[in-house]
Amino acid sequence: MPLTDKFGRSIRDLRISITDRCNYKCVYCRSGSDGPQFPEMAIDEYLRIARVFVGLGITKVRLTGGEPLLRNGLVEMVSELARMRTVESGALDIAITTNGHLLEDMAQPLADAGLSRVTVSMDAVDPGRFARITRVPNGFEQVLAGVRAAQRPGLNPVKINCVLLRGLNDDQITAFGRFARDEGVIVRFIEFMPLEEDRVWSPEIVVTLHEILQRMAEFMPLREVQHAHSETARRYLFEDGVGEIGIVAPVSHPFCGHCSRVRVTSDGKIRTCLFSVREHDLAAVMESGASDDELADFICRVIDHKEARHHIGEPGFVPASRTMVHIGG
Repeated sequence: MPLTDKFGRSIRDLRISITDRCNYKCVYCRSGSDGPQFPEMAIDEYLRIARVFVGLGITKVRLTGGEPLLRNGLVEMVSELARMRTVESGALDIAITTNGHLLEDMAQPLADAGLSRVTVSMDAVDPGRFARITRVPNGFEQVLAGVRAAQRPGLNPVKINCVLLRGLNDDQITAFGRFARDEGVIVRFIEFMPLEEDRVWSPEIVVTLHEILQRMAEFMPLREVQHAHSETARRYLFEDGVGEIGIVAPVSHPFCGHCSRVRVTSDGKIRTCLFSVREHDLAAVMESGASDDELADFICRVIDHKEARHHIGEPGFVPASRTMVHIGG
């Protein structure tokens, strides 16, 4: 029986952060002064966690950070994950979210190890704007090379995640539409959420799903296509069928009722929601000498207390206990 919470949601997607280190300092994410704040576990410990979750019905594992490509042993970790089989005896879906800076050299080895898919965070397609957002000179060319390198061994569809902030990069919407068509990637726009270190979020900064559709129509209209209930993104094709756009709209169109995700931080804490104010110390249970069955029992009890929804924008909203870079994207 799959892992299920008290609201009847089937938990199928595990996101494991393997570091909160990052080689970028994106202005909407990090203050620029704070570096990593939490310890990293050994690769074997993450693999043990993944194995227990897979035994409970997880079918997708996404490796995140920080920047996961900074971790030594990543390729070997993917290879070990690829050997796991889901309870339905199918292959595990293994994905990575990365800023793409190191992807050019790592795409082929990761594909050879068994990686299924890759998502690249890219918040502008103008090199100058990209440098101002990431605070990394000449980064755009490096990331673009990584995107193209990921396509060669078949890590498709390559997805590009763009977090939109009004006044920062909302003028890039139509340019990303052209990029999706020219490069053969899926561009996913993400509404800005209150997860940044500087705590500057306000509703006025959010560029909503409705506005994105309006702005993209200035380039070419989109038509919505069917997506699974548990998918975070609403999916759209351009009217001529060339190029796909996704919109992740947790602020204007929350999808909590169909959430299938659970997260583990780099230091081994379970987070049942991106906006959890409480964490569950799986690492401590492991360190106590617990068996795999005892870990599974602990996980099941934690999942039973998964939050019904987030409360972004509501009176009395309490920010998540960690910011995004320290949770895992």
